Amino acid sequence: MVDDITLKKDKLKGLGLISGGLDSLTACLLLKQQGIEVIGLNFKSPFCQYESRFDIFREKLGIEVYSLSLEDDFLDIISNPKFGYGRNLNPCVDCRIYILKKAKEFMKKIKADFIFTGEVLNQRPKSQHMKALKIVEKESGLEGKLLRPLSALALEPTIYEDQDLIDRSKLLGIKGRSRKIQLGLARRYGLLEEYYACGGCLLTDINFSNRLRDYLKFNSCLKIKDMDILRYGRHFRFNNAKIIVGRNEIENNILVQLKKPKDLIMEVPDIPSPITIIQGDFTEKTLKFAASLTLRYSDLKESEGKVVYGNEYQNLSKEIFTKIENDEFLKNYLL
Repeated sequence: MVDDITLKKDKLKGLGLISGGLDSLTACLLLKQQGIEVIGLNFKSPFCQYESRFDIFREKLGIEVYSLSLEDDFLDIISNPKFGYGRNLNPCVDCRIYILKKAKEFMKKIKADFIFTGEVLNQRPKSQHMKALKIVEKESGLEGKLLRPLSALALEPTIYEDQDLIDRSKLLGIKGRSRKIQLGLARRYGLLEEYYACGGCLLTDINFSNRLRDYLKFNSCLKIKDMDILRYGRHFRFNNAKIIVGRNEIENNILVQLKKPKDLIMEVPDIPSPITIIQGDFTEKTLKFAASLTLRYSDLKESEGKVVYGNEYQNLSKEIFTKIENDEFLKNYLL
């Protein structure tokens, strides 16, 4: 379809990569104003720090939004990105290439004619400078075919603009981080009144990245579903075992839901206590350390206390352990 030069302007269908934010919203608006049919595609990611909502896209622009999830192979990208990392474990350029390749496959299923994004030239330092934009196009197989409506006038025209399938004069040439123009458009057409910055990618966060580095080091079979538990609790690595200690009742409940059948679960009975999850191979020494951690973060006043543990709640053992009091000692194992 992207190679079909006999496309008709009044039948053009664009697939937009949308995050749910202001940039993708206004990119969709610009194309809808040209009478182009727009379909939205969002990628669900365990690294996203906010829940995307697409009510505005559906209700005010009449755009159908599909969702795809990142797959296990995305962790291979994180492990060894061709174009390197940003500040932490964020492989921004490789991530864009990965997503666009998946979008190309999806485009065929819905019979779309081209792909567009809400990217803005020089808005992000790693992935949206001119060189990075060109690399992403080439590596994804979309050279000259990836439309960026918000910055189109600052970029080389796509084949769709060259062939007058898309009116280039009705696109924008935005550069930089300011979103005043996008917000002005959204207000003008009644899409929204205020812009609230959303949380970014967890791969840019140093603490999350440390946990993920540890995961990559100790796991040979990488699973995207394993990323969820990295977001919760205090994480410790003791010998070859991972120990995760809940920080509050909400996290305790989440950890119980995310634990695997082989994981050990631990808590202090009869008083407010964290839920502790032990993953991987562990020895008696590891068990003792995890129990001491659980006591340390519980409401226990005494230096010793009873801990219950087992694979399931119906199969618990009870033992008395000594609480760890030395915070400096814990820093040696905290991720």
